Amino acid sequence: MADEAPEYEYDLWLYIAGQTPKSLLAIANLRRICDQYLHNRYRVRVIDLHHEPERAISDNILAIPTLVRKLPPPIRKIVGDLSNTERVLVGLDLTPRRHTGS
Repeated sequence: MADEAPEYEYDLWLYIAGQTPKSLLAIANLRRICDQYLHNRYRVRVIDLHHEPERAISDNILAIPTLVRKLPPPIRKIVGDLSNTERVLVGLDLTPRRHTGS
């Protein structure tokens, strides 16, 4: 149905500046993390500030690459190429829930 809520739970925006090695690494690392930990419950938008420079000011982006978790609230940001998976998971509160028991 058209009125149903989106199926994704995480809305992630990655701000980059062109096709630099660091930007490409951030994209690849984000895809890997999402595939491993979010299992099709996410949407990724890549915003290239070379094509939309005004977004840096309007979205308060001070460094690149920057990943912004728009959903679920609150908004969280992490700067860098996202190569440290643990840091990304903690920084964006994406740590998977651990099950306890026998």
